[in-house]
Amino acid sequence: MITQDAATTKLESKDIKPTANRILVMQALMSAGRALSLFDIESAIGTLDKSSIFRTLNLFLDKHAVHGIYDGSGSMKYEVCDSPGQCSDSDMHVHFYCRKCHRTICLKDLTVPSIRLPENFKAEYKNYTVMGLCDRCSG
Repeated sequence: MITQDAATTKLESKDIKPTANRILVMQALMSAGRALSLFDIESAIGTLDKSSIFRTLNLFLDKHAVHGIYDGSGSMKYEVCDSPGQCSDSDMHVHFYCRKCHRTICLKDLTVPSIRLPENFKAEYKNYTVMGLCDRCSG
């Protein structure tokens, strides 16, 4: 489990006041090693209600402490941004969604492919999710 100090440092680096609830949510996200849904975070923490977690995640999104991932599961998943300041292209990597165990796995070594958009189009969000069976479920 990531320490409170590490979670506090991450929050402060994004200009977020480190309250007890925010530290708990950040610890859960940093410790997971994968993208988490609201339900996953609620299950991991156990002491916070959904609305408190949701408000915290929205603050984290606004401050670029996390980015959201639409993986096809029907639930937004959240992952910590490693870059200082705003989430950068280096934070945007390929994700793998397992249709059997429903985990979303970060494939940080695989960057999202560059796509050339038509003139006057501006990308605001990139998402690249591969769906199938993960290493645990494919055997």
